[in-house]
Amino acid sequence: MKKLFITLLFIGTGITSLHAQTIEIGIKAGVNYANFNGSDIQTDAITSYHAGLVAEIGLLDSFSIQPELLYSTQGASYKNAIDEYQNELGYLSIPVMLKLYVTNSLSLEAGPQASFLVSKKDEFNLNDYNSFDFGVNAGLGLQITKSLFAQARYTLGLTEVSKNADVKNSVVQVSVGFMF
Repeated sequence: MKKLFITLLFIGTGITSLHAQTIEIGIKAGVNYANFNGSDIQTDAITSYHAGLVAEIGLLDSFSIQPELLYSTQGASYKNAIDEYQNELGYLSIPVMLKLYVTNSLSLEAGPQASFLVSKKDEFNLNDYNSFDFGVNAGLGLQITKSLFAQARYTLGLTEVSKNADVKNSVVQVSVGFMF
């Protein structure tokens, strides 16, 4: 009887905790400032964009998880004595951010990101692009109103962009979004 009571108590606490969770769905878009890291060749950053869906799952008053599904363009440009070449890689990115609210409107964010290459426009040929890119993100979030937010983050690529080049993605993102 005692075990049954304790089991029911744990189940009841778990159900109560589930009701305390909040889930919000929204959209976001913004600017990428992207470059390649790790090469002896000097590349310059490109300005591109990202856009997609975002959800925020509130677990505690000051802690939540924010999974996202974004289309993000990244890459770099390269100049030689005659011409300038640009690589633009389109990824379907899935970041999962852990958010810690330090105030009611300011959050610290960090988490992993898995990205899948869906398009490429390469003017300097790296050949044999890797179709999967893994990275880590860190940044800040600002809740401007109940529905409107802004975010800034840095993404450090941990896998090589190409099998033939020792370069990794490096991206600064600035976003605005709206929760429904």
